[in-house]
Amino acid sequence: MISVGTAGWALGKQVSEQFLAGSSQLERYATRLNCCEINSTFYRLHRAGTYARWLEAVPTDFRFVLKAPRQMTHEQKLRDCRMSLQDFLENIAAVSAQPRTVLLFQLPPSLTFVEEVAGKFFTDLRELYSGLIACEPRHPSWFAESLEDFWQNFGISRVAADPARLPEAARPGGCNGLSYYRWHGSPRMYFSKYHRDRLSELAARLRACPAEVVCIFDNTAGGEATGNALELLELLSRRPS
Repeated sequence: MISVGTAGWALGKQVSEQFLAGSSQLERYATRLNCCEINSTFYRLHRAGTYARWLEAVPTDFRFVLKAPRQMTHEQKLRDCRMSLQDFLENIAAVSAQPRTVLLFQLPPSLTFVEEVAGKFFTDLRELYSGLIACEPRHPSWFAESLEDFWQNFGISRVAADPARLPEAARPGGCNGLSYYRWHGSPRMYFSKYHRDRLSELAARLRACPAEVVCIFDNTAGGEATGNALELLELLSRRPS
C-alpha cells in the first residue's frame, strides 16, 4: 500500500476547496489524503487527549508518522537515550499502538555514524518498540554500503530524501518492509513546487516498490505540499502505460 501525505495537515489555499467539509482541519485533510507526518512531536510532546482527538478525526486505515523529539537526535545525539525513548513511547502510546504508525528519527547533518552509539540506541529502541521505524540520516557516513546489514538487522528503513545531499540519499535503504520518501522541495527547500514530470517519475518509482510505501511532501512553507500530494495520488490512480 502507498501512503501519501504532507508534513502537518494544513491545507494549502491553492487546493483547499478540493477537500470535503469536516469538523476539523485534520478531518477535512483525511477525506483526500491517507497519511500525515506529525513534526510537532519533534519540539514537544502532547497531552493524551490530543492524540485521542487525532485518532477520532481520521479513518481506521489512516497512517500517522510521529517525528521523534530533538532531545534525542539533536541534543543527546543518540547517546544515553533509553529513558528519553521510554518517555516518548509512553506519551504516544495511543497512536503508536496503531499498526500503520511509523516513528521517524531525523538526524542532524553533523551527526556521524558511530557503530557503538547507533547500535546501543537502536537496540534500546527495538527492545521498547516493535513497530515501523524510519530514519533520515544526513551525514555521508550513514550511507556506506556496508551499513545495509546494520539497517536490516534493526528493521529500520532509511529515508529517501529530496533534495539529496549525496546520490545514495535519494534512494530508500534498510528494511525491506517499508520504503519512506521525504520530499522537502527543490530547488528551494520547503518552498519549491514539484512539477508534473518529477511527480510522474516519483509515481513510477513508488509503484515499483515491493514494500509498503510512505511519501511525505515537506514543501509546506509556500503551501505547495498539499497540491503535490494530491497530484501524486492522481498519477498513482492511473493505469501505467
